[in-house]
Amino acid sequence: MHILMTVNAAWNIWNFRRPLVEALASDGHRITVLAPPDDAVPELERLGCRVRPLEMSVKGLNPIEDLKLQRRFGRIFREERPDAVLSYTIKNNIFGARAAKPDDVPFLPNVTGLGTAFLSGKLLQTVTEQLYRRSFAALPAVFFQNQDDRDLFLDRRLVKGQQARLLPGSGIDLERFAPAATPAPDEPPAFLMIARLLRDKGVVEFVDAARRVKARHPHARFQLLGAVGSENRSAIGRETLDAWVAEGVVEYLGTTNDVRPAISAASCVVLPSYREGAPRTLIEAAAMARPLIATDVPGCRAVVDRDVSGYLCDVRSAESLAASMERFLALTPEEQRAMGAAGRTKMERKYDQRLVVDAYREALDLVIGHRGGSR
Repeated sequence: MHILMTVNAAWNIWNFRRPLVEALASDGHRITVLAPPDDAVPELERLGCRVRPLEMSVKGLNPIEDLKLQRRFGRIFREERPDAVLSYTIKNNIFGARAAKPDDVPFLPNVTGLGTAFLSGKLLQTVTEQLYRRSFAALPAVFFQNQDDRDLFLDRRLVKGQQARLLPGSGIDLERFAPAATPAPDEPPAFLMIARLLRDKGVVEFVDAARRVKARHPHARFQLLGAVGSENRSAIGRETLDAWVAEGVVEYLGTTNDVRPAISAASCVVLPSYREGAPRTLIEAAAMARPLIATDVPGCRAVVDRDVSGYLCDVRSAESLAASMERFLALTPEEQRAMGAAGRTKMERKYDQRLVVDAYREALDLVIGHRGGSR
């Protein structure tokens, strides 16, 4: 089959969907990635994908621009004639689904998180819900990455029960993200946050909590790893980041194509996000047997078993986050290792990437069979 994958940034496919791409290619399918181009394009091409650039704005909802995007999707679908479209991220899901309907293109969206549309006020949320409800109405399957998001869509009748399918995020390569030896007990404890530097990810709370903890534990280290200045309404500016670094409250590690060395060097991985789909950084850290601290919100609480593989703190609360960090610092090295081991065990049991691949294979069989076979 010719499978088209669309998302709002090419790096998303490379970073999060690579195992799925590899599995579908091994099944003999031809893969086209439709996304705004970035540094991941050469990597995707080396993987065997054909990359077609997509012009789109990832910010906000602009009726005129979004209508143009929908028409652009429709034109590209007619030109490419894919046997199925796998979609990720909100605009690609909504306007891709609307564009696929007139030509009966099989369309499988993945709700990877609710994003700022569900965090930015009632009006935007209401409009977004109406778009979801109309766009997803006739689809055979809609994937969700955590039970909270699935239940919300069902409760608000954005999808029907027979459509909703639950995935363990994008899965994890348990061999690549193998357990790593913990830092030596005499090394300063290091709390690592891996995320784009967005307010919605809880970066400000992480920095405020670091100030509180460093006042009592001056040897503790707090590290940020991720892109600054993203094209997002809640992005943290470079000047703000530079001020935090100059203050000495956090270290900025920049960006990387391989997070494993940073996770290996960390004592604990932290994500105080306001809401997630299936937080990749927590999944990767748990697979590497690192204790976790995250907010008690959808997505995060699906990965972290409270007081077993990590701690859950209150959302938007630097005080609660700092208290969780201090609880971690009070653990013995043996207790910290046991917490990390519990996270690894959960990843082996529930988050193996093979579960995701099998779910997509089943869904592709469903939509192609429903259409009466490949064109």
